[in-house]
Amino acid sequence: MEDNLKYETFQPHPDLASLVKCHWTLEVPAPDEPQKQRIVPDGCIELFFLLGDDVKRYTSEDKFIIQPRAMVIGQITEPFVIEPTGHVKSFAVRFYPFGFANFVQGSINDLANRETPLHLIFGERLSNELQQKIVQAATTENRIQIIEEFLLARLKDTATIDHIVKTTLDTILSTNGTTPINTILKNTLSKRRQLERNFRKQIGMSPKQLGKVIRLQTALKMLLQQRAEDLTSIAYESEYYDQAHFIRDFKEFTGTTPTAFLDDKNMLLSALIYKKG
Repeated sequence: MEDNLKYETFQPHPDLASLVKCHWTLEVPAPDEPQKQRIVPDGCIELFFLLGDDVKRYTSEDKFIIQPRAMVIGQITEPFVIEPTGHVKSFAVRFYPFGFANFVQGSINDLANRETPLHLIFGERLSNELQQKIVQAATTENRIQIIEEFLLARLKDTATIDHIVKTTLDTILSTNGTTPINTILKNTLSKRRQLERNFRKQIGMSPKQLGKVIRLQTALKMLLQQRAEDLTSIAYESEYYDQAHFIRDFKEFTGTTPTAFLDDKNMLLSALIYKKG
């Protein structure tokens, strides 16, 4: 399967570059046998269009839903298990943790751990028009132009991320999730409660959860690039308390252990995405 995966990323328009991490495409031929893939949390929200065959997302070991053809995938705090029903062809926009809040009304937390059909966010008319244009576009470049025109038209004039959320987020990202929230807020309980509420509303998960996801990204990329010879070194460089702490967090967000990850065929897609960003 790995040799057939075609995953590409594209830089956004400069006016969107502070909010949109990248546009990306994925194409995979229909396999001889369906294969489940576990998608690892990355702290980002995705605006997603399925252009190929349907994709299942498992809600339990043997129960699944069919993902919407046009959707927003909110912040996830555990692996999403998906299974293509045939040919995979996707186009998506990956937003920075604070990015998507600038284009919508309401709480981002309402989108967490689920796929939300596009029409529930942007309304039937706008969503149907956008989806039709994306599906009918001849090239990826055309799709990028269409989605960027849509996003730029919806970009709010006023900032939606309040100061305390932005400061905390900047610290989490700049320190790769290693700075405790109490340290950022200097143990001020009232500020922490306010931050928790606003962070979930504007980012889609708690500061602690995002910090854990960002720190795991550092460790996971190190593991994929084989920059460390053993798990203890990865744990140390990623500033986990110890190897046991690293393994526990790794399993929480990936569903497997670091030693099993590299040979796990159900993690091929996540590994490719983390390698290329």
